[in-house]
Formats: sequence, C-alpha cells, structure tokens
Amino acid sequence: MISSGRISKRVSQLGREISEVYADIETPLVLVAILKGATVFAADLLRSLSIPAELEFVRAASYGAGTKTSGRVKIAHMVEGSLEGRHALLVEDIVDSGRTIDTILKRFRRMKPASLRVAALLDRPARREIAVQIDFTGFVIPDRFVIGYGLDYAGLYRELPGIYSLS
Repeated sequence: MISSGRISKRVSQLGREISEVYADIETPLVLVAILKGATVFAADLLRSLSIPAELEFVRAASYGAGTKTSGRVKIAHMVEGSLEGRHALLVEDIVDSGRTIDTILKRFRRMKPASLRVAALLDRPARREIAVQIDFTGFVIPDRFVIGYGLDYAGLYRELPGIYSLS
C-alpha cells in the first residue's frame, strides 16, 4: 500500500515542515510518541528534525486484539516530565475515530503546554467519529486495516518496513 521508500521520503518532508514551524522556540520541542504503534514513526521523525527535541511517551489504546476500535480509550502511562510552558507535538501512528487522540489532547491541555499539535503518519477519515485537528499528516488512507511500520495486528507485523493492507 505504501512502500518504505515513500514513507522515508514523507517522514523527511514532515521533519523539515515541523522544524520550520518550531524554528524559533527557545526550549527543545517535546515529541510525545503514542505507544506502541507510533514508536517507529517517532524515531524516524525525531532523526529528521533539524531543531533540538526531546522524546517522551504516552501509552494509550483503543484496539484490543482485533481490527475494530473498542470505542474506549485507556491511558496507561503519561509523560514523565512537566509540559507546562513547553511546546509539545503528539506523534500518532494513525488517526481513525479520533477518540484516542481527542482523549490524549484533553489530558495534555490540562498540563498547560505553550503549544500542542498533532503529527500523524496516517489519517483514515472514513472512520472519524470525533473531529480532531491533525497538524502534520503523512498520508491519507482509505478505510482499510493496515499493518507495518509500527502498526500491528494482535501484536504482530510492526517490523514490516512498509504499510500493508490486511485482507
């Protein structure tokens, strides 16, 4: 569906875009990777930036072992440091219903960051239930379940270099 070469090129472009947006901030940008799916994307995105950045993690999930969202979002781990007055960029693998990113955004806004934006490798608008703003998007995809490049099915296939539709 999306080759590793296309992903690499797009992640580099996103890194340049993000670096330009945050070029004038005085403190390092805080990338917050949403575990586990965004780990690969966040690592590559971090390396593509030309500005100082820190990496934090939040664990949230709305999928069980299947291909459909459960509708509930569980946050099991939050960032370790304070985000107050800092510029934060949430890094997500895929935005589907919007529930996960909406839940995390609400929680992070209470932490009073100087700015809070979202970078998503994939946007699947056909499944959107909650309107959310994605500030940096890698690819818009059709309504298919996808695996690879950090995205999984029942914990498997995260290691695949490209993104593939599971049929």
